[in-house]
Amino acid sequence: MSFLQKHIEALIFCAAEPITPEEIRQCLVEMFEAEVPQDDIISCIDQIREKYRHDDYVFELAGSAGGLQFLTKPAYQSSISILLRHKSKRKLSTSAIETLSIVAYKQPVSKSEIEQIRGVNCDYAIQKLLEKELVEIRGKADSVGRPILYGTSPRFMDYFGINSLSELPQPKDFAEEDQQLDGSKTLASTEET
Repeated sequence: MSFLQKHIEALIFCAAEPITPEEIRQCLVEMFEAEVPQDDIISCIDQIREKYRHDDYVFELAGSAGGLQFLTKPAYQSSISILLRHKSKRKLSTSAIETLSIVAYKQPVSKSEIEQIRGVNCDYAIQKLLEKELVEIRGKADSVGRPILYGTSPRFMDYFGINSLSELPQPKDFAEEDQQLDGSKTLASTEET
């Protein structure tokens, strides 16, 4: 595989959406600081396409939306659809997100405290959050009845892409956002008059 072909393959692989031969050319020109003939790029694309036609690979180079991208081969559609179905089951419901938010900001917190804030029963939401390992039991409170206390888990950090709870938005961040929204509404209504 040629040096140019490897760079083209890397560009196609890393592109978040289909990439056109012209976009590939522009990237290569900037990288090499020299003109790269379009014919050479097309030739390399053809070689990459041929390479991935073999049964050794589960994906292939396909044309899509006027560009190129790697797609899994149709033979693997069943297993991929199962994975996607499982991932969709992992999405959090609105009640689970509300409950998780309370746990994140008030931890350690008991179920009754969560229910007092939300105003509804939280048994199901807490159970789902425990199953998804986003919250964990942190012990028992010293109050009457010794209720279980919940807190976020290390999986919570991974799920939301944060390193510590200090990275969560603070109430002042929400107030600033609300002020910006109110300001844009005022500006819009002023412009209309």
